[in-house]
Amino acid sequence: MNAIMGSGALGLSFAMASTGVLGFSILLLIVASLASYSVFLLLSMCIQTAVMSYEDLGLFAFGSTGKVLVAATIIIQNIGAMSSYLLIVKTELPGAVAGFLSGDESGSWYLDGRLLLLITSVCIVFPLALLPKIGFLGYTSSLSFFFMVYFALVVMIKKWSIPCPLPLKSAIEPLQVSNSTADCKAKLFHLSKESAYAIPTMAFSFLCHTSVLPIYCELQSPSKSRMQNVTVTGIGLSFLIYFMSALFGYLTFYDKVDSELLQSYNKYLPHDTVILTVKLAILFAVLLTVPLIHFPARKAVLMLFFSHLPVSWICHIFVTLALNTIVVLFAMYVPDIKNMFGVVGSTTSTCLLFVYPGLFYLKLSREDFLSPQKLGACALVIFGICVGLLSLVLIIFNWINQ
Repeated sequence: MNAIMGSGALGLSFAMASTGVLGFSILLLIVASLASYSVFLLLSMCIQTAVMSYEDLGLFAFGSTGKVLVAATIIIQNIGAMSSYLLIVKTELPGAVAGFLSGDESGSWYLDGRLLLLITSVCIVFPLALLPKIGFLGYTSSLSFFFMVYFALVVMIKKWSIPCPLPLKSAIEPLQVSNSTADCKAKLFHLSKESAYAIPTMAFSFLCHTSVLPIYCELQSPSKSRMQNVTVTGIGLSFLIYFMSALFGYLTFYDKVDSELLQSYNKYLPHDTVILTVKLAILFAVLLTVPLIHFPARKAVLMLFFSHLPVSWICHIFVTLALNTIVVLFAMYVPDIKNMFGVVGSTTSTCLLFVYPGLFYLKLSREDFLSPQKLGACALVIFGICVGLLSLVLIIFNWINQ
């Protein structure tokens, strides 16, 4: 569950607004089901080859080219994930600080999102990422799951704290009853230029595959069926939390929902105590999760570019600093979190979630090509390539038009 739940939950209400309630439900169910099926394929290959990582599966299937390709994909995916987390810091930390202040403090340096992002990255994220071992953060990161459950519950409760239609002025009094008007009618199916972000955001949200094999191999008594049951349960619970938070977030703001859900609450409940606690909880989870994501990203970078050099602190510090700088720059200058979800989700997430598991299974499995599993793997590859390319082309087309 901890490997699945993440920043993607904040973008799913926007995905529902761009596809409609039924359209979103169908797409989310398809992505969750295919994510579970691709885990099944990975576990099957893990047992067949006795490898312990996603990169080694690439090596086993396509030689050094496969290993380099998987490692590069994981690096880009992790950079995107860390950037999305720090984007949340940039957008939510100023609001959290303002929540503790009275009066108009606009223009103050401590409400500048980019400056706060830089300070937290230098003072918290970078020092934690530098540590050779931060196992204790592995335990605290499990809190992120409970924070996301709390987030979903608050989104459900706050549905009745914001009136419908939304008021013209941004700040309103809490605990008003929602009105039923034509402006507040949910769309069952909807198609627009923003729909291109829907499946990439879902793929980004369900990606846990780089963690599955290491977790499976570390079990005292590894069992494919038990690990599959755990994965299905985790994806199922994540599906439920994602769906409920997306549904009630959409039914609160309808077409006015922001690409990052908490930003919508900032406009209408800027000083709400419960919303403030959600912001603080998510910010706390983000600041503990980003250093953890640094580790697999740094490992992949060292393997790709510095494998010929002996392990040293200089190399360790240089790679950590370079990754942190890249991530902070992305978080500072990417204007909207939906762009991060869209690009990363349509490229690296779809590759790791759909394309690579299917390709590796087709290459390594000894079954007949017309067997159900190989046909399923082939369908997985085709789905991933088609959806990824189509989404990416539409997203780039939207950028050009804007």
